[in-house]
Amino acid sequence: MFDLNPMREHELMMTRRQLFGQASLGLGTAAMASLLGPDLQAAPANPDFNGGIHHKAKAKRVIYLFMSGGPSHHDTWDYKPKMKDMLGKELPAEIRDGQRVTGMTAGQKSFPVCPSKYEFKRYANNEDGVHVSSLLPHTAKAVKEMCIINSTFTEAINHDPAITYIQTGSQVPGRPSLGAWLSYGLGSDNKDLPGYVVMHAKSKHAEQSLFGRLWGSGFMPSDHQGVLLRNQKDAVLYLNNPKGVSRANRRNQLDALAAINQQHYDSFGDPEVLARIRQHEMAYRMQMAVPELMDISKEPKSSYELYGEDARIPGTFAASCLNARRLAERGVRNIQIFHRGWDAHRNLPKEHEDQCRDIDQACYGLITDLKQRGMLDDTLVVWGGEFGRTAYCQGPLTKENYGRDHHPRCFTTWMAGGGIKPGITYGRTDDYGYNITDKDGNTLTPQPSKDAKWTPGTMHVHDRNATILHLLGIDHEKLTYKYQGRDFRLTDVHGHVIKDILT
Repeated sequence: MFDLNPMREHELMMTRRQLFGQASLGLGTAAMASLLGPDLQAAPANPDFNGGIHHKAKAKRVIYLFMSGGPSHHDTWDYKPKMKDMLGKELPAEIRDGQRVTGMTAGQKSFPVCPSKYEFKRYANNEDGVHVSSLLPHTAKAVKEMCIINSTFTEAINHDPAITYIQTGSQVPGRPSLGAWLSYGLGSDNKDLPGYVVMHAKSKHAEQSLFGRLWGSGFMPSDHQGVLLRNQKDAVLYLNNPKGVSRANRRNQLDALAAINQQHYDSFGDPEVLARIRQHEMAYRMQMAVPELMDISKEPKSSYELYGEDARIPGTFAASCLNARRLAERGVRNIQIFHRGWDAHRNLPKEHEDQCRDIDQACYGLITDLKQRGMLDDTLVVWGGEFGRTAYCQGPLTKENYGRDHHPRCFTTWMAGGGIKPGITYGRTDDYGYNITDKDGNTLTPQPSKDAKWTPGTMHVHDRNATILHLLGIDHEKLTYKYQGRDFRLTDVHGHVIKDILT
């Protein structure tokens, strides 16, 4: 047996299906390249904003604050005073109506009603007002800019499928994330920074793990995945050159590597090779852009007064929000901050007090900062987790301490800026914050909307993503990516734009 060149060996070991598949891909790509010309072959799907790709956009960018673990809507936004009279009493059977519960409370013999221990105050000048818990005194000052959505719902009842669902539009891993879809559709306004940036904020109760697929590109080219900014010495792994390697050396290495990759692409037509070339070039440009971005030493004292002193500490939620504003100023269209630790099955008050202390002033600071700089009108700020918490207690119950299980039937999220009606609430829940109701108090049993079938006053995960895309100038039914013979969408075959909350 004679030795083969590795490339030749690869060709001989190809199956018939692989051969024809790669050949057709290479011919098709070559034909497209000849039509587009060299300047557009490696460009993002839409490098120029142009007011939106399907209709005029109201937002140029989105800052998504994701509270991983499921914040309790009972203790933050959804005011239910009648529950105080039901402390410790059994949740009425007709309210739960046989709905499934997690394995963590399935063995409970009773489901005692658990009112919030926190006081609520009404804010905003309109006929309904917005009730906010004493846990969020700073955020409360910004409610005049926010739309509080009490009727968000999902089918997923456990963390991993629920987070995967709200981030990718599917409970099954493997789909592109919301940020990847936006990168694919809109590209970036800054050639030196990626179109999608992710940050993980520190938390005292970070029990739940987060997986790269939540900001991944799925079956799209990998240059659409989120770039993770770390709070350690190197903000991006492997961004800095090794010792002894100058920037000029690095440039020469990348030029040689690009030539090899281009040759590989010419031979096999794999679009992922082009993505790899773009990623290498982006990393080279980021070597100059990221250090300047992460250097907040020149921020004025007023920034720390606004976001809180925690903003001086790398990796805190406050520092992440300050960096989010800096990223937005520099043309990054999609910025996401993950804050873990909201999974409070026991000892909820203590844990939520810590969590809210982390985020409260920073959320207010971000909205106020954007407003002061004239950026809030075209920046969509989104806040929320993967589901809510139950009206009944999990484990021992006292007035001062209690726990709550997962609750997907209804939970609170909010949006601000970027075409959202300010100072309003959307959607209603029953006296126990357990089910979504209509304006007359009748319980609704909404399903994921499809075509014209949508339950007014509700917001499913798909409706939420459809609305976000709409505000950024994208029709969620038209933004598709062909994979394995099918045109995929972020919202699958569902989704309804919630026009009631739009300006």
